[in-house]
Amino acid sequence: MAGIMLTSCQSSSKKVENGKDNLKEAKNNLQEAKDKVVEAKQELNQTIKDSIQQFKKESEGKISAFEKRIAEFKARVAKEKKGNRAKYEKKLTELEQTASDMKKNLENYNEATKDKWDAFKIKFNHDLDELGKALKNFTVKNQ
Repeated sequence: MAGIMLTSCQSSSKKVENGKDNLKEAKNNLQEAKDKVVEAKQELNQTIKDSIQQFKKESEGKISAFEKRIAEFKARVAKEKKGNRAKYEKKLTELEQTASDMKKNLENYNEATKDKWDAFKIKFNHDLDELGKALKNFTVKNQ
């Protein structure tokens, strides 16, 4: 009977020791997984930040081109008859304000989540296209 008790005690202590080893291993695995998740989030955030910077650079170039075209139109409109000039100047002022607002929105954008960035980019591209169309239509009217 003493032998049975002795062997059963050893098994329990080995089980506890094995359980502790398994727990340590599980904790290490969990920490490694957490570290990988943190690293992946950091990489994603950096990718989003890089994407934002690239998009801002490209969009600022487009807006600058639109601003130059508006300035050219203003120079042409200055030579128009007084009646036509007021109408054209009003439209150019609206287009100039739209370009300025878009530039501010782009500069002030600071959300770094992918979903919000994608939504902003889609809306901004749409607005940029609309500004381009408005300028194109303005050219047609002036020719």
